[in-house]
Amino acid sequence: MKKFFSIWAVLFPLILPAQNVVRMLPEDSIRYNRMIFGGFIEHFDTQVYGGIYDPGSRFSDEDGFRTDVIDAIRELKTPIVRWPGGCFVSTYHWMDGVGKDRVPVYDKTWQVEDSNAFGTDEYIKWCRKVGCEPYICTNAGTGTPEEMSDWVEYCNLTVGKFGRMRAENGHPEPYNVKYWSIGNENWGAHELGARTISEWGPLVRESAKLMRSVTKDIRLFAAAQSNKDWTMPLLKAAGQHLEYVSIHGYWDPLFHYNNPASFEKCMSKTDAPEQDIRRTIEILEEAGFGGGRIKIAYDEWNLRNWHHPWHGDLRRGFVLEDRRKNDINSTYTMADALFSACFLNACLRHSDIVEIACFSPIVNTRGALFVHEGGVLKRTTYYVLHMYANLLEDHVAPVSTAFESLVFEDQSTGVLDVILTANAGKDRFVYAIVNKDSSRTVPLELDLSMSARKVRTLEGAVLSGYSADDYNDVGAENRVVPEKYMFRVRDGRVDIPPHSLCFITVETR
Repeated sequence: MKKFFSIWAVLFPLILPAQNVVRMLPEDSIRYNRMIFGGFIEHFDTQVYGGIYDPGSRFSDEDGFRTDVIDAIRELKTPIVRWPGGCFVSTYHWMDGVGKDRVPVYDKTWQVEDSNAFGTDEYIKWCRKVGCEPYICTNAGTGTPEEMSDWVEYCNLTVGKFGRMRAENGHPEPYNVKYWSIGNENWGAHELGARTISEWGPLVRESAKLMRSVTKDIRLFAAAQSNKDWTMPLLKAAGQHLEYVSIHGYWDPLFHYNNPASFEKCMSKTDAPEQDIRRTIEILEEAGFGGGRIKIAYDEWNLRNWHHPWHGDLRRGFVLEDRRKNDINSTYTMADALFSACFLNACLRHSDIVEIACFSPIVNTRGALFVHEGGVLKRTTYYVLHMYANLLEDHVAPVSTAFESLVFEDQSTGVLDVILTANAGKDRFVYAIVNKDSSRTVPLELDLSMSARKVRTLEGAVLSGYSADDYNDVGAENRVVPEKYMFRVRDGRVDIPPHSLCFITVETR
């Protein structure tokens, strides 16, 4: 007997399962920010060198950028990419990565040498080619508030020492970088330059003051948690200077041992991101920054944490070759795809407060794209991001839902996860629906009240594969790809295939 099952199927095996229903509510829809579909890149393993930047590749352009990677990210319409870390940034000094004479440095975070060939100027040029907003995370570990503000000056001014430095480096026009984060996970003992609760708020406050003295209208983030003990003192000390709190989430902890959780176990975790969002909203409200005064940026997220054995255990040291295990393509199954869809649904349900999210990372390691010498492989998560970026409408319509439960071990979750989006004219609606059951087709009663005609079929797209453990690999790139699908409607219900992400379109005309 499989462990993951519908509780209704066990209690009432001879009758129809509990009805799964979605109903549109009369409240106004919310236009969400497409920054929710952002990405992240860090100087870790082959994400930058051998990933987005590979001057020796036959696929690279005159600047050393992989054009196949650029094309694939453009298809995602990726609106923003955070860089250069991540843990890497807490020992990174940006001036080492600009100018003609780049000196390789030892990266104390990941304990490898970084050539500094890819720095601020290359990152901005790459962002321009991709068509995304740059989002720079600053060094609040071994760096200083002044170093952070100097970086803003280099990017945004035409005067002063650092504005002139950029011009002398061949870039006379300011970059006008709008998005800046103060620090990365400085709450964690794993971070070099970690801070205490009492240290963090004042450091963020003084850094923000210096950075805004350079560019008044930048958008500032600070490393936070969905944890009141850390984030409340931060907000009391520095909340008036911030537009966002930056929170991170990885729910399959594979730091030291690369033993990915099963499909069933992954599905049992799908409610966790929304729980984190709700806790963070409660903290913002209690601190007096609710109602969108400060918003949430989930600027690192993925189902599975990166595998980097013994990171933080400095006496033991790293097992560097084991980082290759992050790029075992068979890891990235429909579990990763459906968890990612549930994550995005959670962000969209709270899009009045969650404004930015960055899939971590976008390339290699646990990335949506696997870059190799012969080309680019699009993993299951790539197609999730592609569907959300290209098939949804621009407004989230509020709905009420009732779903039967799935139970795995001691955890329960709804068998389905559903959002409804609409265009501005309310004449086109798109459902995004996740079926978390690995083997059972689940009937769903849709709200079709927006349609003036009797609906017998609905057009859509399905991402599924033959089994819940299907994945894409080099030489088998198209095992799991979205397919057009015609949904038959019976008594207002449609059948949602097992282990699938379904987009269903309803037009009112």
